[in-house]
Amino acid sequence: MEFTQDEIERLVLFEKSRKTAEENYAVNPLDADNLTKWGEALMELSSFQDPDCSKKRIEDALAKFEEALIINPTKHYTLWCLGNGLTSCAFLTPDFSDAKVYFDKACEYLQKAVDVDPENDLYRQSLKVALKAPELHMEIHKSGLGLGQMSHGESSASKGQASKKQKSSDFIYDMLGWIILAVGLVAWVRMAKSHIPPSPPS
Repeated sequence: MEFTQDEIERLVLFEKSRKTAEENYAVNPLDADNLTKWGEALMELSSFQDPDCSKKRIEDALAKFEEALIINPTKHYTLWCLGNGLTSCAFLTPDFSDAKVYFDKACEYLQKAVDVDPENDLYRQSLKVALKAPELHMEIHKSGLGLGQMSHGESSASKGQASKKQKSSDFIYDMLGWIILAVGLVAWVRMAKSHIPPSPPS
């Protein structure tokens, strides 16, 4: 997998964020905000890996979000991140019954985020999308576009079919990468807005 200069810069940025969060955790393991940032960095880094490694990285992120919620169970932003992470994991799971477990949990956490912050359009929209995600998952995997469909022993398949499946797999992987990127950008904008200094009194 080759990266553009922009992707390399993003990779370096998120790896630095991950490392900083890990160091901060060693100092204060009860900082829910830091755990959420750590999980976000892992989610972002997952988009730079092949599907198997990506899923493992997302599962690591889910563990950070869950740990943050043990400290602060009503942290709506972390609930939202966990819901999105579970949805991503579901799409990387070829077996529908296994994926459905992730989808159900994702909807549960996204609903909790909406319950805590009902005015948040992003949370409501994410929940709406997550409710439709199982249907999309079935369509993707039925059509042979699923990430788990490519096996290493496909020597009997024609070159045309293998090439077509590879392109389909690349398309889905790219789509998931864009979803993760969009989630990261929204998170970054929210974080930047929360750190804007107040305007001086006139």
